[in-house]
Amino acid sequence: MADENNNNEEVEIIPGSKEFDQMLFKLNGEMNADDISVLNYGGNEFQEIQPNFYAMPAFIADNFNLFFIVAPLIEDDWVVAFSTAKIENENEITDLSEPMTTGQGLNQLGAVNPDEANNLLKYFNTLVDANRGEWRMVEAGDDQTASETNE
Repeated sequence: MADENNNNEEVEIIPGSKEFDQMLFKLNGEMNADDISVLNYGGNEFQEIQPNFYAMPAFIADNFNLFFIVAPLIEDDWVVAFSTAKIENENEITDLSEPMTTGQGLNQLGAVNPDEANNLLKYFNTLVDANRGEWRMVEAGDDQTASETNE
């Protein structure tokens, strides 16, 4: 993972680092019900839970869960963020947390299940290779999602 600093030099951002918490995956274009399926992961499918707001499980275990969120969360840019869910009766999702950056979600998953976090990172790198999206570093204050990474 690399980002450019003010001198236009690439700076390595390492998954698991505090800096990686501020990485956000931006999609190249809008998503709709017809083309969201290209982002499906692990045999799961995105569901539109509100207009222009899609969710799909990324990882579910007894002690931790993580859901993909795809929505135009920063201005008009469609991004892939993460959220955790409140699950009742073993399979009823009753609430999603406020979205967090892609990097923060991957770092949280990495603390619980490093192998699955690496699989998700490969998924995002496949999307980059297919020109479906790109990694961006967000600064504190860019949006609510970014500011939450500094708490």
